[in-house]
Amino acid sequence: MKALVTGGARSGKSGFAERLCMSRAPRACYIATAQAYDVEMKERIALHRLQRESAGYDWQTLEEAQALPELLRRLGGGVEPRLAAQGSNPANLHASQTPQPASAPMVLVDCLTLWLSNVLLAAGEDDEAAARAAMDELAIAVEQYPGPLVIVTNEVGDGIVPEYPLGRLYRDLSGVMNQRIARLCDEVFLVTAGIPVELKQLEYKL
Repeated sequence: MKALVTGGARSGKSGFAERLCMSRAPRACYIATAQAYDVEMKERIALHRLQRESAGYDWQTLEEAQALPELLRRLGGGVEPRLAAQGSNPANLHASQTPQPASAPMVLVDCLTLWLSNVLLAAGEDDEAAARAAMDELAIAVEQYPGPLVIVTNEVGDGIVPEYPLGRLYRDLSGVMNQRIARLCDEVFLVTAGIPVELKQLEYKL
């Protein structure tokens, strides 16, 4: 089972994605793609982590800003994201620290648009090809992941047109990426005002 969860900012998509994982597996690996560039972002990340831990669910958090395709391949190849000494307590690891091996776990990725932002900023607006290549790798990793996978992304194209070139490129690539990943998923949920709607059941097929 692969599911994509999309929506606007503060739409409730992350909370729904977490509940979806909780309803389908006794534990899950949470891949966080956010980077803490300032105090406010550090506080946001800490709050999200606290909320996950207080839910009483067995989350294992891995932080990976750019090498998401590689991490999915490693987890899909049988890398268990848990240190034996940690038991059932949540932990926060970088992708390079994941130990070996076990079956592919339930994975929640939050979120793709932050990952794309990290990749694009690292590549620069003059290296669109590098960002597209990274998106190709991601699509392959998602398609080949053998376990259950829930992916959160944002609908960034619903607002105003960005006034600068890098912003417009980011908007365009985000739309292309979301379409590609949606095609690979069994379920696609749009969350608005905290209410999820499964889109593939409503899809009009030509």
